[in-house]
Amino acid sequence: MTLKERYAAVVEHFSANMPDAKSELNFDSPYQLLVAVMLSAQCTDRRVNLTTPALFARYPDIRALSLAEPDEVLPFVKSISYPNSKADHLCRMARKVASDFNGEIPSERDKLMTLPGVGRKTANVVCSIIWNAPVIAVDTHVFRVSGRIGLSRGKTPEAVERDLERHIPEELRPLAHHWLILHGRYVCRALNPDCAHCALTNCCLSFARRSSASSPLAPK
Repeated sequence: MTLKERYAAVVEHFSANMPDAKSELNFDSPYQLLVAVMLSAQCTDRRVNLTTPALFARYPDIRALSLAEPDEVLPFVKSISYPNSKADHLCRMARKVASDFNGEIPSERDKLMTLPGVGRKTANVVCSIIWNAPVIAVDTHVFRVSGRIGLSRGKTPEAVERDLERHIPEELRPLAHHWLILHGRYVCRALNPDCAHCALTNCCLSFARRSSASSPLAPK
């Protein structure tokens, strides 16, 4: 199977079976999504969703958060991974948005990346979900699934991002981000990939290699 055929098979499968894929984070505004994505780094969406209601009740908008100190935010995020650094990043992010962007979450990736605690992945997530930008955020799930299926040989998230965006049409890129994340979260898991219930084994490079290695006809 050629690389073009592999991409076509993946896109065809997800388009048919996951046409309305979306983020599992709960949010009602660009501000809430940005905060939730920042908190989700090395943390589950489920844990973030348990944490954000109280946080947003106390700090309902960017200006309210910009007036807070990290030690005031910390009790609301203490169950999240790296709570001290995230509380600090949230406060500094809010202050910069309030001072430099008139309290509005910027819609451009480069501007988002000037905010404390906001890297390329986080900026891509916000841009694709809120503004439907033709970008693909590469987290650990997307990175792993792309490598296993054979969509990319990239050794870094940015290299994988370039490969995915080179082969996936612009209008499908925001969806493709969710396709790969959800597939990695529930099927192509890091430790126990559920190949027995995966519909992509016919085009998965990793599965083909394992099947070949386990074949009785494989070289000893």
